[in-house]
Amino acid sequence: MTDHKIISDPVFGFIKIPQGILLDIVKHPLMQRLSRIKQLGMASMVYPGAQHTRFQHSLGAYHLTTEAILTLRQKGVFIFDSEAEAVCAAVLMHDIGHGPFSHVLENTLIEDISHEELSVLMMEHINREMHGELHLAIKIFKNQYHQRFLHCLISSQLDMDRLDYLKRDSFYTGVVEGDIGSARIIKMLQIADDKLAVEAKGIYSIENYLTARRLMYWQVYLHKTTVACEKMLIQILRRAKHLIQDGRQLFASPALLYFLARKVDRRQFLSDEEAWQMYGFLDDNDIWCAVKVWSRHEDKVLSMLSKDFIDRNLFEVTVSEAPATEEQIEDISRRISRSTGLSREEAGYMICEDTVQKDMYDFADEEISIVDKYGNIRDVTEASEILHQALLSKKNRKYYLCHRRF
Repeated sequence: MTDHKIISDPVFGFIKIPQGILLDIVKHPLMQRLSRIKQLGMASMVYPGAQHTRFQHSLGAYHLTTEAILTLRQKGVFIFDSEAEAVCAAVLMHDIGHGPFSHVLENTLIEDISHEELSVLMMEHINREMHGELHLAIKIFKNQYHQRFLHCLISSQLDMDRLDYLKRDSFYTGVVEGDIGSARIIKMLQIADDKLAVEAKGIYSIENYLTARRLMYWQVYLHKTTVACEKMLIQILRRAKHLIQDGRQLFASPALLYFLARKVDRRQFLSDEEAWQMYGFLDDNDIWCAVKVWSRHEDKVLSMLSKDFIDRNLFEVTVSEAPATEEQIEDISRRISRSTGLSREEAGYMICEDTVQKDMYDFADEEISIVDKYGNIRDVTEASEILHQALLSKKNRKYYLCHRRF
C-alpha cells in the first residue's frame, strides 16, 4: 500500500498528497465542493480556457508550500514535521470558504462577512470532525503561532496562494505576460526577522512577479467584460431576492433559496449553524441552474437580465478616470426605460457603477524583503532599480459604468 496519493496537475506535474490528515482534507465534502467552483468566476466569458477550479488552485498552492518548506529546510531553517503538516493543511483549506463566482456573492447573498472568516468557520468544523488534529493549522492560518513566517506562506505579498494563482491563471487564460518564475522565487526564499525574504539574486524574479501581478489584475481579473458579467449576475440576484422577499414564487435550490429568502450576515453565521451548512452546499451549479430557469420567469426585469446573461448579451461598459455624473446616469436610465418598456425604478437594475483601485504593491501589507550576501535587509522598493517607491505607491483607480445596451 502506497503512503501517498499522486494527482496529475497540468501546471506543476505530479502533486503528492500523503496519507493521513492532508488526504482526509482533500477528500472532505467541503473541500470537494471547490471542484464545482471556478477559480476565475466570469473571466471565462473573456478567456474561454479559464475553466479551472478553486480545488485545482488549492492543490497548486499546497504543492508550492511543500517546495518552499523543502527549500527553507535545506537552508537550515528548522521546521518540525508537525508544523510542516499544519501549514500545508492550512494552505489546502485557505479558500474553503469561497462562494460561487468568487467575490460576487460576498455583498449580494451574504453581508458583513468575508470568505476568509467563512474559511475559519469551516476549518473549525472539520477540526471537530478530526478530533482537534487541525488546531495548529488553524492557529497558523489566523497568525496566532509564534513562528510567524509560517503564516507568511499562506498570507503575505509573497505567499504560495499568489504564486500559484498567477502562474495557473496565466496558463489557463493564455495571458503569457502573467507567467512568473515561481520555482526560482521559491529557491531564493529564506527567513529574515521571522518573515519570508528573498535572496538578492532573486530580485529580477520579484520584479517580474510584481509586474505580472499588476498586468493580470487589469487584463484578466478586472477586465471590463469580466466586471460587466459580475455586475449583471449581482443585479439578477438582487432582483431575485427582492421578488422572493416580496412573496413571489421563484425556482431555486434549497441552499440558494435559503440566502435569497433572508438576510444572512456575520451574526447569523456565528449563531446559526444552518447558515454556513447551507453555504457549504452552494456552488456555481446552483446559480447557473437558477438563472436558466429565471430567463423564462414572468417578471420582466428578472427574465430580461437572466436571458441576456445566458445569451451573452452583456452590459456595455465605460471605463474612465472620473465617476459618471448624475446627468449621465439619468440620461442612460431614461433611454433604458424607453427602449425596454420598464419603469424608471425597474430600469435601475439595468445600470450600475463601480470604482476599482488595485495597487502594484501594498505598503500596508507584509513587505517583500530582499537580503544581500552580507545579511542586510532592504524592502524591494529600495533594492530594485526599476520598482522604486514612487512607482509602486502610484494609485491606479478606474471608474466603471455598466448598463444594458440600448
